[in-house]
Order: sequence, then C-alpha cells, then structure tokens
Amino acid sequence: MAENTNRTIKKVVIVGGGTAGWLAANHLGKQLINEHSGVEVCLIESPNIPTIGVGEGTVPLMRQTLQELGISETEFIRECDVTFKQGIKFVDWVDNPVANKPSYYHHVFDYPNITELDLTPYWLDGLAGDKSYADALSIQGAVCDAGLAPKLITTPEYQGLTAYAYHLDAGKFAAILTKNATKKLGVKHIFADVLKVNVAESGDITSVTTDSAGEIAADIFVDCTGFKALLIGEALGSKFISKQNTLFADHALAIQVPYDEPAAPIPSYTISTAQQAGWIWDIGLNERRGIGHVYSSAHTSHEQAEQDLRQYIGPAAEGIDARLIPMNIGYRELFWKNNCVAIGLSQGFVEPLEATGLLVFDATSKMLATQFPAKHDDIATVAKQFNRNVQATWDNVISFVKMHYCLSKRDDSAFWLDNRDKNSIPDTLLEQLELWRNYVPTQYDFSNRFDIFNRENFLYVMYGMHYPTQIDAIKSRFQEDEVAKQHFKMMAQRTQGALANLPLHRELLLKIARYGLQKR
Repeated sequence: MAENTNRTIKKVVIVGGGTAGWLAANHLGKQLINEHSGVEVCLIESPNIPTIGVGEGTVPLMRQTLQELGISETEFIRECDVTFKQGIKFVDWVDNPVANKPSYYHHVFDYPNITELDLTPYWLDGLAGDKSYADALSIQGAVCDAGLAPKLITTPEYQGLTAYAYHLDAGKFAAILTKNATKKLGVKHIFADVLKVNVAESGDITSVTTDSAGEIAADIFVDCTGFKALLIGEALGSKFISKQNTLFADHALAIQVPYDEPAAPIPSYTISTAQQAGWIWDIGLNERRGIGHVYSSAHTSHEQAEQDLRQYIGPAAEGIDARLIPMNIGYRELFWKNNCVAIGLSQGFVEPLEATGLLVFDATSKMLATQFPAKHDDIATVAKQFNRNVQATWDNVISFVKMHYCLSKRDDSAFWLDNRDKNSIPDTLLEQLELWRNYVPTQYDFSNRFDIFNRENFLYVMYGMHYPTQIDAIKSRFQEDEVAKQHFKMMAQRTQGALANLPLHRELLLKIARYGLQKR
C-alpha cells in the first residue's frame, strides 16, 4: 500500500457510529460523494456496542450544519424530541449559594452589540444602570427568563428572532443523521464488529477485519470508536494527553426524569447549577428532563454525588436509576496519524459545560471534510495542518471551560479552591485574565480562527461572573457616553418588544408538531 503513494484516494471507512460517527459520515458524504469523484464513504457500526448517548445540548453551529446537510428543521424537531436552546443559565457559580436566593447569569447565543460601538466599557462605567451584562447588551436573557421561544411559527426554518441551538435526544439524533447520510448522500452502512486492525510496516492501516463482513480495506480510516480509540490509540499508539490537572471533573451521573405535568413549561436554555464538587445540568425535552451531575471523583464520592443529584431533582427521581459515566479528560497527542483520523471521543473530551462535545465533533468533522486530501502524497501535509488546528481548538475549549471555575469566588469546598490555584490554570488564560484586569477584551485577543469560543463568549462569562475590569486608566478612550446611553435605551425597547411578541416555548413546539415551519 505504501509503494504507490501518489494514487488517488478512493475509499474512506469510518469505524463507529453514534453522533460523532454519523456527523463525520454526513460531512464527508456531502463533500466527497458525487458522480464525478468516484470516492466511497462507508461506516462500520457495531450492533453490540451502545453509544454514550447523553450529548443533549448543542450550539448554533449545529443549526448551520443541519441546514447545509439538507435536513428539514421541521423533520429534525419532530423526530429527535427537539426543544430550542438559547444559551446556558449558570446558577450559583459566582459565589457561595445563599439559602432560598440562587444567583445566576446567562451566557446567551445572541452576540452582544459591540459592532458599531463596543458598549462593554460603557457598561463597566455604569451607564446601563444596574442591568446585568447580558440584559444590557442583548434581549435574550430576558427572553429566556420569560420562558419564551427564539422565533414565531411564521419564522422560516433555521431563522430566528434570536440566535438559537437545540436540545435533543442523542439516540434519535444519530438515527436521523444515519438516514440522511445513507438515503440522501450515498454513505454505505455496514453492521459488524471489528475484530482486528491490520497495520502495514509503513504504519498505515490497510484494513479492518470484521466478524460478519470480512476484511474491509480503505485509503483513509476515521476512528469514531469512542473512548476505546481502537484505531488511533490501540492500533497506532497516539498517546492520550490528560488534562485532569486543569479540569478536575471526571465523572457524570445521568438520569432521565418525566415532567410532573404534561404541559409543564420547558426552559429554552440549559440550566447549569454549581455544586460543591462540580455542577448539575438540567435540560428540558418535550416529554422529559435530562439531568446529570458532572463532578470530580477526587473531591467527592460517587455515593455523595448521586445523593446530591437526587436531592436536586426531588421526589421525581425516586425509583429511577442513575447512569454512571466515567470521562477521559484530555485529547490525543496526534488526532491524525498516518492514514487514520480521530473524530469524537477517540479524539478528545472535556466535561460538557458549554456543549463542547458535539461542538468539537461537528467542527472537526467539517474541518476534515473541507481539507480532505485527494491523493496519498497529500496526507502528511494535510495531517500536520489538521493536528495543529485541532489542538488549537481543544486548547481554546479547555481555557474557556476553566475560566468558569477560576473566576468563581466560591470557597465552600476544596474543589472550588483548587480550581483557583494558579498551577491548575493554563498559562495563556492567566496572561489574558491579567491583561483584562485593566483592559476590555478586544478582537485581537482572539486572533486564532480555530478558537470556537470567541471574544463575545468570554465577555458573557467574565462579566456574568463579575470580573473586576478597571477602566479608569483608559476611560479617556471612550467618549461616546450619550451614544452608548441611546444604545442601552434601544436595547431595553427591543427587549420589551420581544417579550410582547414571542410565544411561550412549549406553545411554539406544539405548533411545529402540528403545522411545521415554513421552508422559506
């Protein structure tokens, strides 16, 4: 296989299904399969290995992906138990919780109004009064608090009055991705267990041996085998680099809880509530809530973590088993080695605080499809660039997630104190936070185009958590006080208009189920 390296790449085999595998299949199928290319994309899926299946939150990139893949938003919402997600509500992250008085802030998806005039320094200077950062620069926090949807039933598919993503049933999502890839895009689907990975002296994978489909050869293999990393890790030896010393949470307990009432309100955001050794996610789907406790086993026991989870849920959790999910926190030394590319959990993972799993899996699948080499001679060059870009993506994600912890003023447990230990904080993040004590973050602080969390995301979290930027020394640079006041006033008016016109979240979902959304 290594002798004729300049031949055209004609076959790609994805090993492993689930959301990551089928996202990769869709992106590769759309990019590579057509009547002129002669490229075959095939996915091998084990009928005996269950997927992790708890990735229920997404970010707005998924909306763009689904539209590009040609999936109807109406069909997607109906088939995957979808609800809308406009951001994340962080409860009790800023400081120690006070009895009966939870504190919170919103990290919403609408970017703050910082294009014509950056209102951030004027908000810091108090010109928006006592409004939170999100409420002063966006309508979306108020929309979330009012239980409203991001669009009207008359708003066409994939458009909204606010930016939005989705909550979904992960198993049903994999199913609709499977149907789209195989029926519309021409991806071949084989049910079989991989028994052996066959590697040539060159280090390339030549084929995989299966139990029921024989030996399957390919030019490039995509490893979507989850934490097992059957190809990239076990066969090719790409080491796993642990980031456990930065992000301590290494386990999750997940539970699915039915609503007390059929017509119960559904939040159009993820709720993330801080705990003594981690945090609890609370996601509302149509028929149930998906709730889970993400925690550090070095700071609490599994028994205590489950007790905290059940206490959060209350009587509705009685008699329902919780599923324990160990998490490998970190990423591969090489994401693309020889002719094998890792996508999904085999590539890397951090706790799902900002829906990072599906976000990175989707973004790197699209990156792979867009950069896909045409000939074997191109693989090494493309792989080098892919590895550099994907590592930048993961490092950005880890810094952003870590910032949520190290900015907290909670001191009620060793977990929160350890998270503020400078030895656990990436150097780049420490440098940025030191700079931002006296300067408002600018776009030049986020120059890497593979940073999937950008300036606006950092601003919502920083100032939601009351980061103490002092602008006294540079206040003379901001001379548009009256213009800023008008912007804040207009935002308040827009907020009132949205509150008056947008429907309740569940109300919109019922209408979509009955009537569907307009195509255009």
